[in-house]
Amino acid sequence: MNKEIRFNHAVAIIAAVGIIATLVLIGLSNFQFPLPDGFKPNISSQSSPSQFGGLTSIQHFSSESDFKNYLEKSRDLSDFSASRMLGGMSGTQLAPMAEINLPAATGLSQKTADGRGGGGPERVSETNVQVAGIDEPDIVKTDGKEIYYSSPRSGIMPLMRDTARCIPDEKGGCAIPPQQSGATKNIRAFPLKDLEIEGKIEKSGNLLLKDNILAILPENNYYGNQPRKIIGYDVSDPKSPKEKWNADLKENNELVAARLTGDKIYIVTKKTIDENRPCPIEPMSINGKSLSIGCIEVYHPATLVPADVTYTVTALDAATGEAKDTTTFLGSSSESVVYMSPDSIFLTYYYPGDFIKFSFDFFKENNDLIPGSVLDKIEKLKNYDIGASAKMTEFSEILEHYQNSLSNDEKMKMENELRNRMEKYFSGHKRDLERTGIVKIAVDNLNIEASGAVAGKPLNQFSLDEYENHLRIATTVGQGWWGFGFGGTRDSANDVYVLDKELRLAGAVTDLGLEEKIYSARFIEDKGYLVTFRQIDPFFVLDLSDPQNPKKSGELKIPGYSSYLHPITKDKILGIGEENNQVKVSLFDVSSPENPREISKYNLDEYYSEISATHHAFLLDKKHQVFFLPGSKGGYIFSYANNQLKLVKTVADIQAKRALYINDLLYVIGEDKIIVLDENNWERVGELEL
Repeated sequence: MNKEIRFNHAVAIIAAVGIIATLVLIGLSNFQFPLPDGFKPNISSQSSPSQFGGLTSIQHFSSESDFKNYLEKSRDLSDFSASRMLGGMSGTQLAPMAEINLPAATGLSQKTADGRGGGGPERVSETNVQVAGIDEPDIVKTDGKEIYYSSPRSGIMPLMRDTARCIPDEKGGCAIPPQQSGATKNIRAFPLKDLEIEGKIEKSGNLLLKDNILAILPENNYYGNQPRKIIGYDVSDPKSPKEKWNADLKENNELVAARLTGDKIYIVTKKTIDENRPCPIEPMSINGKSLSIGCIEVYHPATLVPADVTYTVTALDAATGEAKDTTTFLGSSSESVVYMSPDSIFLTYYYPGDFIKFSFDFFKENNDLIPGSVLDKIEKLKNYDIGASAKMTEFSEILEHYQNSLSNDEKMKMENELRNRMEKYFSGHKRDLERTGIVKIAVDNLNIEASGAVAGKPLNQFSLDEYENHLRIATTVGQGWWGFGFGGTRDSANDVYVLDKELRLAGAVTDLGLEEKIYSARFIEDKGYLVTFRQIDPFFVLDLSDPQNPKKSGELKIPGYSSYLHPITKDKILGIGEENNQVKVSLFDVSSPENPREISKYNLDEYYSEISATHHAFLLDKKHQVFFLPGSKGGYIFSYANNQLKLVKTVADIQAKRALYINDLLYVIGEDKIIVLDENNWERVGELEL
């Protein structure tokens, strides 16, 4: 039976048996990964953590034929994957601002210290990252003397261009004017008297800086005419940067994430699987030499999964681009999150649960709805070693056959009973239908150390945090399955799981913010902070000091929501989000975890801040007790001194993107200019057109 017939058959069953058949169709649409052996998936507020199991083991393929055989068996599981029919949901955010503390020279005058004279800087801000010491790519980097700014490519996308406004190319197409091409500018920033553009690299993207090596990573390539390369430039002479190495992403490979720690750049890529020639996998070529991963080097779950991509993690030497270590494993292309701690890289992937088992358990609990003979058929089907689509077809036929045996009166009663009972059952068992698998990879050698799973979906990288050999992960459950009133916000809940170093469940806090979803998460040592939202902003404080017994300490409900959380002090948390279509800034006092308070707030005449899209746009300067945020109208500098939010400076005539400080100079970086402020009096002391 082909896909179209199966799909139409399922639709016919919907009309016949109501809500169960509706869920059959939803199950077909969402099915990606079967529930692994060993799961005991019913996690609820009454569930014991010991009821929650982990993923089965991960192992290598033994040969190319083994790889192909696995793909052949798993293909049926992907026939109705959510990523192909319904689309995925994705989400990224948060962390303390790092600061370089350079040795102070003796006898520095104020003129020297603020950068208007000579000498070196005493303090320099770094990119706002999740984990101190692990750098993340961004459009701005500085070493305290130079600022490297990658201006984005601009212009109209090829398919949307007005040909009357285009410069025709040799093939009659629409060429991009030179001024629309992105570039990275090398700007002499310190001392201030030397502020100027020193050099330029005709390539834009996200940047990583290690000593004198500036790595430029590919940006989203809308135009199709920019090389998909990671290029390392020697910028020891900023006036004349020289390409030192490059890593060219191969066809069908996509950059997922990157991190820099020590002398290595960690690159995560994913590649769509070629079923005819699944291996060797070649994620990139480095300095012209292809990096090749053989079939027997590819990891996969022992449980059959409908994989459509491979993920490869590669550690590159920042100075030479040489590949030091690599690891590759099978996964799903939708909704991956990458989080890196000092010791491990964690990569997540989403998959729904076993719908046939879910349905069997429902009918077993409600055994008066169908005869025992029908339930026996479903139980046998549940244990068949066949593909998911085949199971769903058989399941539909079992229900259709039983439905045809009923009178019209019996059919009407069953439809109503199914709808009402399923609503109650779904509420208590929604965690059976959504899973996030987690792979743990050692930073030092890229060996896969553990695998595990939790219910629901994480929002972004800040939903994960490792502390004292335990991983904490915040997820939203109940939104991935929807239809006829089931799934979506009305049925959602939010959980925080604590996993041990083997990714086995140690403890959980469940059912936070019912009928809402997570908008931001933050973990700070043994505390957790969570914001969920639907109409009001519940701000949760979690006590995670005992991994076996995590618990909610306190809760605060206020209008609006915070999509960004940042620790100002140990007891003060800053929230940036939205209220009544305006950018909202909140200061929370969490000194009493049982009674969190919003002690100050400020609503800006702005509808958007780039902080909602990237935590890199935020800057904190603890010395002056201020922070910077960009808006659509300009840049804003707030003071949080004396536990009060005060707008101390605005910069109106700039399309602000980022800010950084060198000594007591604040450099506000916009799309077309840099404005320099003296943090001691907030006067403008410098400006540079870009």
